[in-house]
Formats: sequence, C-alpha cells, structure tokens
Amino acid sequence: MNTTQEHITIADVQDNIILLKDGGGALILKVSAVNFSLLSDREQIGIIGSFAQMLNSLSFSIQIVIFSQRLNISSYLNLLDTAQKIQTNPLLSKLISEYRQFIQSTIKDNDVLDKQFYIVIPLFKLELGLTTNKEILYQKIKTILLPRRDQIGRQLARVGLEATQLTGPKLIELFYNIYNNQVLEKVYAPKTDPAKMEVKLNPPATSNVVPSPAPIIPQSTPQMTTQQARNHPFVVEELSDNV
Repeated sequence: MNTTQEHITIADVQDNIILLKDGGGALILKVSAVNFSLLSDREQIGIIGSFAQMLNSLSFSIQIVIFSQRLNISSYLNLLDTAQKIQTNPLLSKLISEYRQFIQSTIKDNDVLDKQFYIVIPLFKLELGLTTNKEILYQKIKTILLPRRDQIGRQLARVGLEATQLTGPKLIELFYNIYNNQVLEKVYAPKTDPAKMEVKLNPPATSNVVPSPAPIIPQSTPQMTTQQARNHPFVVEELSDNV
C-alpha cells in the first residue's frame, strides 16, 4: 500500500538544510512583509528598483512561495467575552461588546487569511555532479547553499526586508501545515491573570495650584471735562460741523 511519504520528495532534514531523494538539496528563508500600498510613490519606486536589482544579480534560481492559511480566532473572541464579564464599568463593557460584534461580523463576511512569505533556494542534482558518498554530498550542498543564503539576505536587507532561515522544527511544522492544510488558530492568550484585565477609570486629579485672586476692578471715575478729553492721548474727538 502506498503511503504519503512515497510521494514526498524530501528525504531528510540536517542542520536546517533539506535533503531531497534525487540527490539535491534546498534551503528555505522566511521573509518579512512590507505594506506596499501605504508607502509613497518614491518609496515604492525605490523598493521595486532594489528588488529588480536583487533578481538581476542572482546567478542561481530561487522560488518565491506565498503560503496562506485561514485564521480561526475563536480563542480571541473567548478572551473578549471574559474581559466583558469581569468589566465593572458599563461603558467599557458596552465598547467591548460592540468590538466583539464587529470582529465576528468581519470574519463572517470575509475570509481572514494569514500570509507567510518564503524564498526557497534549490540545489539540483545536476549542479552537484556525481558523488557516491552521502557525507561528501551533504558537505557539498552545504558549501554551495550557505553563500547563496547570505547573498539573498544582504540583497533583501537593502529593500528593507528581513530574511531568516527556517530551522529544523520550523521546517517540519511548515511542511506539516502544507500537506495537511489545516486551519491555523492563533491563540491570543493574555500574559497576565484575566482577573487583572479590568480597566478602572481614576477620577481626575485636582491641581494644588492656588488660584490667583480676582483682579481688582477700579471704580468708575468722574467724567472728564471737554478740555481734559482733548488732552488725553487715547481719545479721538470728532469735530462738529459748526467748526
């Protein structure tokens, strides 16, 4: 009876390097993402030019893989329910309830996906030549792939992206998710006790500054005579028509 492993081209994983059944190898880098639409036109042109320069500088083949998984955030909704139950402030409790309804309606109307970006650096059997010893073959694969990994890492850093090589457990987890195609559930567990999640609004602090006394308004002085008004520098007296 045929098993799933017979259809998988991976033979083994050693020192974070994938060994293939046909004698080749591969190395996988996880690349960070950038929100391209939020950048200015000049920044977008700069990123496109740097990425094109990286592709033109390569003397070997690479594979760009985008892996998407549907998210199940039921644990996050349960966390919101817990926060609402222990909330004593009615206004904050209402805001949490409205936020939970918004998240639930968004997930119901749209498929929330988690996208991961990877760059695969393959090494084909024809590039290695004839090698009978498996240990020598592994050392040859490692000697060729590691400089290519460093080159791609430097080129992506110029674009503003960070490339990290997947380790053995991460590689196994990645291939398991690819072949099983399960829904990814992200757990948003609080770092503190849920009982301490209550938000308390403190009354506004009173200032210790002594208010300044009210200004003393002088009493009205007797009206000035016509002669005094004429000599006052800030009074403009209109001339009568009889003058």
